[in-house]
Amino acid sequence: MAERAVERIGGDNLIIENLHYSYGGKLSIFEGLNLDVRPGEFLAVIGPSGCGKTTLLNLLSGFYSPERGSVRLRGKPIAPEDPNLGYVFQAATLFPWLSAIENVEFGLRMSGMPPKERRERAQRYFDLVGLSGFENYLVLRLSGGMQQRVSLARCLAMEPTLLLMDEPFGALDAITRESMNDELLRIWDELGQTVLFITHDIDEAVYLSDRIVVFSRPPGGIYKVVKNELPRPRSGPTTRTADLFWKYKKELIADIAMVTAQRPTDEAELAELKLSTEIERKAEKQASRDTEN
Repeated sequence: MAERAVERIGGDNLIIENLHYSYGGKLSIFEGLNLDVRPGEFLAVIGPSGCGKTTLLNLLSGFYSPERGSVRLRGKPIAPEDPNLGYVFQAATLFPWLSAIENVEFGLRMSGMPPKERRERAQRYFDLVGLSGFENYLVLRLSGGMQQRVSLARCLAMEPTLLLMDEPFGALDAITRESMNDELLRIWDELGQTVLFITHDIDEAVYLSDRIVVFSRPPGGIYKVVKNELPRPRSGPTTRTADLFWKYKKELIADIAMVTAQRPTDEAELAELKLSTEIERKAEKQASRDTEN
């Protein structure tokens, strides 16, 4: 058997217990949310805009602090600087003045890893996401799909045991998106990390996940959890045309229709979007300052 280019990382258990959070102490988003994500599990979260999906990721990453309850990884409270935590944003959030490989190296450089070691590790993950030959390209010269691969490689290079992914392929065209789904499953199968994946796309949720969590309107939290028994490994044409795939898809379409029919909370949707954008903007500014230093 061929030697692996990268070592299997494995995943950790994520426990969310009695989580309460509101915007400004007035607009309640979660009231007693509970969720247990098993080590190495691929968990998808879907729901209408404003239901708290991105807010959940910001709570899990430690960017937001819960009013009550806890979020624990490896049995310990989670924090933004936790090296076991990786976050892939909706946008690639790359540095346009750096080459593709330099973007992948960025987190390793900030952690103080010596140049030779960080270049070797960055190259391993660069190759893993299928970008060999594009190391010295400025990211602005890469397609949207390739930029997301660079972003994913940068996250993976830190070797986290938990990946938080906030609609990472949402801006891609349908063909590129399906290709990235296959790439992500290949990488996940090789590295074995725990993944919590936010998406609005029901097909994507069914294709990727072990379980699918459907969120309701705030402050409802979890509306339903669906155990996904589609066999692995999964392949595009075979899996997407399987009777079980369509069964889950129809079930989830009905669930989302029920949730969407609930009284919408426009303030929650606007607040979530505003705070999510603010988090990304702050992260980019901090990264820019770190680069200049």
